[in-house]
Amino acid sequence: MKTLKGLVALCVASLLLFSNMGAQAASNDVPAIAAASNIKFALDEIAKNFTRDTGQKVRISYGSSGNFVAQIKHGAPFQMFMSADERYTHQLALSGATVDEGVLYAVGRLAIAAPKNSPLAIDPELNGLKSLLQSGQLKRFAIANPDHAPYGERARELLKNIGLWESLEPHLIYGENVSQAAQFAVSGSTQGGIIALSLAIAPQFQQMGHYQALPAELHAPLYQRMVLTKKAGVTAKAFYAYLQTETARQTFIEFGFGLPDSSTFTKSGD
Repeated sequence: MKTLKGLVALCVASLLLFSNMGAQAASNDVPAIAAASNIKFALDEIAKNFTRDTGQKVRISYGSSGNFVAQIKHGAPFQMFMSADERYTHQLALSGATVDEGVLYAVGRLAIAAPKNSPLAIDPELNGLKSLLQSGQLKRFAIANPDHAPYGERARELLKNIGLWESLEPHLIYGENVSQAAQFAVSGSTQGGIIALSLAIAPQFQQMGHYQALPAELHAPLYQRMVLTKKAGVTAKAFYAYLQTETARQTFIEFGFGLPDSSTFTKSGD
């Protein structure tokens, strides 16, 4: 809504005004942000625009959501956490490490990807994957580690739902996070993989492979939530507000994300 957009913009401006009142402090306030690896290309673009528009910088670390929760609980100096699955931000909120339960910022999608010279034919129904398995030609297939990476967990769920998990499991190569799984999927280390759509559509990956988006109804939604930790300073709060502006939201759309509708954008999940 227009009113909400105006309030968010005003919030960014106000936070930066207070930041500039302490110039020396602000110059040293480059907050550490923990972010799920699936948003790397979108978030790098948003962070660049944030610096262009405000003069402020952030330092972003990418990895798996589960690992970041453990690090923050043990005192890692992250001022904001952007999860690939809101379950992890809820865990962090329950531990008392955050200022609140945060907001939803995007809805993720899965894709199947393969190197351009792979024998794996990719399609939304995964018929090519089934055929390669049945012929005995499939050797290695990549997903993120489902034990701590939400995109790996959803990939496992999808494969179970279509009856491929048991036959595919012996061939799986696990990435520590979905970004590493994406590298495995298109670099030739494997014959393909199930990864984040937001990574598959990035130019860096399209140079090496091709992809197809997978039906969202085959797995539980990937509601992605961000939250400020109790270590958050002025710049982190301004970046948090900036991520809710129309400029940032359009960038997420460009990288294949869905957006939470107005009824769920600030809604806490169960």
